[in-house]
Amino acid sequence: MLLFLFIPSICLAQLKYLPKSSGEIVKHRYYTLSYNEIHEQAEWIHYRLNPLMLKGKKERKKNYTIDHKVSTGSANTNDYKFSGYQRGHLTPAADMKMNLISVNEAAYMSNISPQVASFNQGIWLKLENRIRSLAKKSELYITTGGVLKSDLEKIGRKNKVSVPKEFYKIIYDAKNQKMFAYLMPNTKLDSIEKYVVTVDSIESITGIDFYPQLKTEIESKLESIKNSLPHE
Repeated sequence: MLLFLFIPSICLAQLKYLPKSSGEIVKHRYYTLSYNEIHEQAEWIHYRLNPLMLKGKKERKKNYTIDHKVSTGSANTNDYKFSGYQRGHLTPAADMKMNLISVNEAAYMSNISPQVASFNQGIWLKLENRIRSLAKKSELYITTGGVLKSDLEKIGRKNKVSVPKEFYKIIYDAKNQKMFAYLMPNTKLDSIEKYVVTVDSIESITGIDFYPQLKTEIESKLESIKNSLPHE
């Protein structure tokens, strides 16, 4: 019964601070995304992360699957073969270990974007670990995606998946009224602190309005300040 009660609350939480979207909204149980058909990936993915979710023990799924909720069809694993890029999770598999549903959702191709290996396994992973450290203490709302533009490299003969030159993460700690934002080039990087930005700057680059549900004065204040996540 407790699990039954918890799962609907997760669903509702994903809808709480959704960005404004130009793509197709796809609602999964543990995250919501906006799918951009032109670029064959999500323009953003939004989900909640809290201490309870981090207690999950389910192992990540090794195989990736097509997201049949995407009406136009998502990218597939063949698009990434021999491309030189890794299948980078937008919602990390390590955040989705609650149960088989969350594990399966993390493996949808709509949750994947092409990333350079040294980026995916390096600074991007370090950033994800820092976010998880904070989520052990406070409930977070996280929005992430690649910066999708018209001049991007494409991979995959069938679906022509765009390769973002930059990726962003926005973290909202509602309890402590703080926002953290990062914009990182899709390449090997060193210091996380070099890539701390304001949410305003990511909105300017992507054209996406994040956290429009907040009162205007609160949104303006939080989105204009640079904050660096605490070290692990």
